[in-house]
Amino acid sequence: MHPLHEWVRYETRRQFFSRGANAVGWAALATLMGRDVADAFAGPAARSAPPPNLAHFPGKAKHVIYLHMVGAPSQIDLFDYKPKMNDWYDKDLPDSVRKGQRLTTMTSGQSRFPIAPSKYKFSQHGQCGMWVSELFPYKAKMVDDLCFIRSMQTEAINHEPAITHMQTGNQITGRPCIGAWVSYGLGSLNDNLPTFVVLVARPTNTEQVQAISARLWSSGYLPGEHAGVALRSSGDPILYINNPDGVTPEVRRKTLDGLKALNEMIYRRVGDPETHTRIQQYELAFRMQASVPELVNVAGEPPSTYALYGEEAKNPGTFAHAALLARRMIERGVRFVQIYHNNWDTHANVAGRLPSQCKDVDQPCYALIQDLKRRGLLNETLVIWGGEFGRTIYSQGQLSRENYGRDHHPRCFTIWMAGGGVRPGTIYGETDDFSYNIVKDPVHVRDFHATILHLLGFEHERFTFRYQGADQRLTGVEPAKVIRGILA
Repeated sequence: MHPLHEWVRYETRRQFFSRGANAVGWAALATLMGRDVADAFAGPAARSAPPPNLAHFPGKAKHVIYLHMVGAPSQIDLFDYKPKMNDWYDKDLPDSVRKGQRLTTMTSGQSRFPIAPSKYKFSQHGQCGMWVSELFPYKAKMVDDLCFIRSMQTEAINHEPAITHMQTGNQITGRPCIGAWVSYGLGSLNDNLPTFVVLVARPTNTEQVQAISARLWSSGYLPGEHAGVALRSSGDPILYINNPDGVTPEVRRKTLDGLKALNEMIYRRVGDPETHTRIQQYELAFRMQASVPELVNVAGEPPSTYALYGEEAKNPGTFAHAALLARRMIERGVRFVQIYHNNWDTHANVAGRLPSQCKDVDQPCYALIQDLKRRGLLNETLVIWGGEFGRTIYSQGQLSRENYGRDHHPRCFTIWMAGGGVRPGTIYGETDDFSYNIVKDPVHVRDFHATILHLLGFEHERFTFRYQGADQRLTGVEPAKVIRGILA
């Protein structure tokens, strides 16, 4: 049997209707099942995703740069100053504080949970008076540009579900990530570059990196063109977009035109949405042959750029280089830039690892905020920095005044945001003396996501996509609220 005939033989009901049969039920079916079915009837030209912009009101932010610190930074050693813990050194964490909290298998076998106060010095900065660790001298200079949330919380206690939760709104993989939702809802500002770009920065220290993969920038059940496009730090920035040796641009263009015609024939007959995605991605790849080399070529940046970002910004793969590329992408209309920086999982050797982690990101983060601000882009760009959960006040493994480890802690952690409609110089939320439980203004991951969507112009309960008979949304079905206290 011919492959196409075999495909049609196993077609779905949607594909069956899209070929024109049984058209009597069209109106009722479209009413019951919404845009999915209407799109299946449309031709390739009409079936592009959603309208260019699905926002419910004008958002303060037009772009997002999300800086995810993979492994979970220690809020106790960086932002959540707890001086009283110095008197608790090597004393056991009280049961009244722990309250029977679930532990990871890495510390559940410990006979005791000794308090490990931070070895790093803290000082207050800016008009807001934010306490910042000595490990972040550059961030300390810009606290009045930032909004700190010290009361983030999640249920996930292990990395895989926790990172997935932060990125997709659910601990179970397979859902669309935030960047895909933004791409779907706001559309593109530059037809020659992806709407959603991902960069994986290389940490200086690689003692304990976490595994991350493309599932974190997947489009899930959204149309495939909304998945993140990963830029590589060596070789071709994007695989397979350059022409093979001996293939001229004219030949490539003629080849793509032929493929497009064939794909449109298949789409009209079978109605598979992924065929439409394939058409779109081939065309984008062709346009990126010119736009991506220009984007990643930072040779034309003036010396003042490297004075701001640091000399590491000249080295592809570093966090500094990724931060510089993020600014260049925002200038060129990329909607969502995701940067991952690994090795923040400090189960041991905080003294040996945390300083290099902070040095990797401190100056580049400062540079990115200042660069966006002086170019007039910060007000319309939401910048987010944070991990997937926090770290424990008690030590994992051996404890000394000079070194210790910290286990996973989902009950409280700190993130910061800047630009894009958040109120600068804000300190939101508060934890107890042990940085263990939240005592004021808790912020769940769902609230965090609802707030991001609000800043982009979406009412999170109305921003949905029909899938498997339900109106799916980033914030899920449990209650979520916008954090009004951090809005400008």
